[in-house]
Amino acid sequence: MVNYLNSLVIRAHGRIYRADPAEGRRRVRNFFARDFPRTFRRTWRYTALAFAVCALFAALSFLATWRDPEFSDLAGVPAYARERILEQKPRWWKEINAANQIAATGIATHNIQVTFNAFAFGALFGVGTLFYMAFNGASIGTVLALTFRAGYANELLTFMAGHGVIELTCIFIAGGAGLLFGTALLFPGDIPRFDNLRLRGREAAQLIVGCVPLLAVAGTIEGFISPAAIPPAIKFSIAAVTGVALYSYLLLAGRGEDGEKGKWGRG
Repeated sequence: MVNYLNSLVIRAHGRIYRADPAEGRRRVRNFFARDFPRTFRRTWRYTALAFAVCALFAALSFLATWRDPEFSDLAGVPAYARERILEQKPRWWKEINAANQIAATGIATHNIQVTFNAFAFGALFGVGTLFYMAFNGASIGTVLALTFRAGYANELLTFMAGHGVIELTCIFIAGGAGLLFGTALLFPGDIPRFDNLRLRGREAAQLIVGCVPLLAVAGTIEGFISPAAIPPAIKFSIAAVTGVALYSYLLLAGRGEDGEKGKWGRG
C-alpha cells in the first residue's frame, strides 16, 4: 500500500512536470495557480481534523510535562534530551549557523520526509495518520513545556516563528491527505471502492506535491533566518507575512475560474 501511495505521488509529479517545455510550464503554472489550492479547499475538513488532533495532543502533553517532566519519556523525548533542555545546555538551533546551506537542505529534506510519512500512514485506514499527528503534537507540547520550565521558551518560540507557519501548515495538509486516503479505504461511498480510492488518492497526491516547494521555502527560512541574530520583531513579522501570504494563496487562488463553486467542496 505504501508503494501504491508512493507511485501516486510520482505519477502526480510526472503529470505536472514531464511534458515538452511549453506544456510543462503550463501544467506547472496551472497546478500551483489553480489545482493545488482548489484541492486544498475541497478537502479542508481533513486538514482541519489533522490540525485538531495535533493541537489537542500538544496541549495535553504540555500540561502533563509541566506537571511531571518525566512524562516526556512517553512523548518521544528521551531522558538525556530532557535533561539537556532543563539544564539549559547550548541552544541546539544556534548550531545551524555553523553551516546554513547544509542545514537548510537537510531541514527541507527532513520536513518532506515527515510530510510524506503523515500521508503514507493513511494507508492504515487513516488510523496511522491520526497516531502520527498525535505523536508529533505530543512531542511539540513536551518540548515547549520543558523549555518553559527551563526559562527560555521565548527563545524557542522566536526561533520557530519565521518558518513555523509554513512548515506546520504543510504537515497538517499532509495529515489531511492521509486521512482523505484512509477514508476512501473505509467508506467508498456510492462508487466502486477502487474508483473512489483512485479519485481520493489523486487528490491526496496533489496535496503532497503542492507542499514540496512550500517546504523548500520553510527550510530556507529555518536554515538562514530563524537562527540568525536578528531582532525577534523581525522574525515574528516574517511569520505574519508568510502566514497571510500562504493562506491568501490557499483560500483565494483559482477561485472563480472555470466555474468553481463559491461554497467549499465536499471535504
